[in-house]
Parts: sequence; structure tokens; C-alpha cells
Amino acid sequence: MKKGLGAIIGIIVVIALIAFPLIGSYNGFVNAEEDVDQKYAQIENQLQRRMDLIPNLVSTVKGYASHEKDVMDDIASARSRLAGADSLKEQANADAQLTGALGRLLVISENYPDLKADTQFTQLMDELSGTENRIAVARMDYNDQVTLFNKKVKQFPGRLVSAIFGFDEKAYFKADEGAKEAPKVDFEGNED
Repeated sequence: MKKGLGAIIGIIVVIALIAFPLIGSYNGFVNAEEDVDQKYAQIENQLQRRMDLIPNLVSTVKGYASHEKDVMDDIASARSRLAGADSLKEQANADAQLTGALGRLLVISENYPDLKADTQFTQLMDELSGTENRIAVARMDYNDQVTLFNKKVKQFPGRLVSAIFGFDEKAYFKADEGAKEAPKVDFEGNED
């Protein structure tokens, strides 16, 4: 009877020695995944803030630069693509296109001194600039958190735990390849 009880206690101890680290590792993955999701939500929050500013900015610029229709159309199109993006990659690509279109808008505004002096335009540009900085920080924070999570997935014993419980590597928020080039703005033919 004592041998049977000792064997049962031994089995329980072995199970506990295996289960407790496994539970701790699983909970670590859950926490790390939630951190990644929270950082991604911050990117979405800042992208939404920028999308909310754009109609006011475009409306203000239209009054001064009504013949710059192509740029306005590019902004509207990129904004729609960003709003309809279904994946991280689509969102990153649409974000890069919107950033390029906004860059062209800023260059165009340089040709309109009255626009640059407009209080509403100046306030909107300040808000947009602040939002762009927040987006950059949110992307960096997200990618940093993804790095931590992916290291956890790849390192031992996390590799075993992630395989058992289905934790997969997360994708980084990367800009579209075209975002590496500065937007080209041609004012020829746009003069009245």
C-alpha cells in the first residue's frame, strides 16, 4: 500500500514538474500575443485619426487649388483602399500610397501662398504632422512587439509550446516597396 501511494505521489510530482512550466510558457505566449494585438490596434487608431483629418484637409486645399484634381483623386483612392484593407499587408500598402499622395499635396501647397497662410490649413497640417509622427511611433512599437513575440516562438522551449498550442510568427508592418521612392510632382501643364 505504501509503495502504491509513493508511486502515485511520484507520478503527480512528475506531472506537476512538467505542467507548471508548460502553463507558464502558454500564459507567456497569450500575454505576448495580446501585446502584439494591442500595438496593432494603436496603429489602426492613428491611421483612423489621419483618415478623419484628410477630408477637411482636401476640402481646404480644393478651394485654392481646384485644378490639382489628380492629387485629390489619388488621396481619395488611397484613403478608400486603406479603409477597405483586409490584411496587414494590404493596409501597409494602402498606407504607403496614402502617404505618397499626401506628400504630393504638401508639395502642391507650396505653390499657393494664400493657402499656406490659411489658419484652417495650418491647423490641419499641424494635426496631420502630429498624426504622422504618432503613426511612425505606433509602427515602431508594433514591430518591436512582433520581434519579441517571434523570438519567443522561435526559441527553445517556446518553439515546442508554440507548436503544441498553435502560436505562429506575426507579420511585421512593412511599407510598400514603392514607398522607398519620393513622390514625383510635375507642375508642368498644371499652370492656369
